[in-house]
Amino acid sequence: MMMSNSIIHYSQFGGLVMFIEERHQKISDTIKANGKITIAEITSKYGISDESARRDLRLLEQKGICKRTHGGAISIGQVSVRPPVDRNFDNMPIFDNYREISRVAAGKIRENDTVCLTGGSFGHIMVSFLPRDIHYTVVVNSVDIGKELRSFENIDVYIAGGKMRQSGSLVDSLANEFVSRLHFDLCFITGAGLTAEFGLSNGTDETATFQRTVIKNSRSRCLVIPSSKIGVDSFIKVCDVDAFDSIITDWDCVEDQIAAIEERGVEITVVEEPK
Repeated sequence: MMMSNSIIHYSQFGGLVMFIEERHQKISDTIKANGKITIAEITSKYGISDESARRDLRLLEQKGICKRTHGGAISIGQVSVRPPVDRNFDNMPIFDNYREISRVAAGKIRENDTVCLTGGSFGHIMVSFLPRDIHYTVVVNSVDIGKELRSFENIDVYIAGGKMRQSGSLVDSLANEFVSRLHFDLCFITGAGLTAEFGLSNGTDETATFQRTVIKNSRSRCLVIPSSKIGVDSFIKVCDVDAFDSIITDWDCVEDQIAAIEERGVEITVVEEPK
C-alpha cells in the first residue's frame, strides 16, 4: 500500500519494507557508487515488483539522478567501458558488452552467405564466434582479421585492397572501389555515434564513404554498436538510422534513445548482461 512519499511501503511479498524516500535514497546511492543498478537488484534487495522498481527509476530519472536503461538505470554521464585507443587487438581486453554483441551478431550468418565484416573492435571479436559448421564467404577490410580467418577451412576470404592504416584496416578509394563491385547478403557495420535524428556517424570521411558503399551493396544490414555510442553524434554522417534492418546493442542502452530509434522502424536487439 502506498499513500505518499512519506508513507511506509508494504511489499507485495508481505511485510513492512521501508519508507519510499529511504528506498529511493538507497537506490540513488547505489547508482552513484556503482554507476548503474538493475531492476533485478532492486526487486531482490527491496522485495518489490518489477513495476514498482521501474516506477522508482522513472521518478529518480525525473529528478535528474539517473537515466533509465533497458534493464535498470545508469548514472548521469556514466559511459560504458570502451576499448582503448591502442589498436593492438592481440593485447586488447574484450569487454562483456562487446563480446555479447559480437556473439549474437555472428549468429545471423547462414549457409552460403556472402558477408562483409568491417574492421575495428567488433570485427576482431566476432572472429571468435563465426560459425565453423557451414560454408560461406567473408569480405574484410582488415589485414589482421584476414590473417585470423586463415584457420577457417569453411570460409572463403576476400580482403579489400588499398592503403593500410596503422590499425591494419583499409578504407581508402582503392578499398572503396573493391567493395563497390561486390554484393553482400549481410554486412556488419559499427560507428562512433548513433542517434535517431542524425543517424550513424563516424570520425573520418574515408570510413564513412567506405561504409556507405558497403551498406548500399548489402541485402541485409546489421549495425553492431555499444550503448555508450547511442545518443552520440560523431563528426561525419554515414547514413540514416533506418538504413539498417537490425541493430544490436547492450543492456546499458537508454530507454528513450532506443524508443526514438524504434520509431524509425528498425529492429533492435538488446543483449543481456552475463550473469
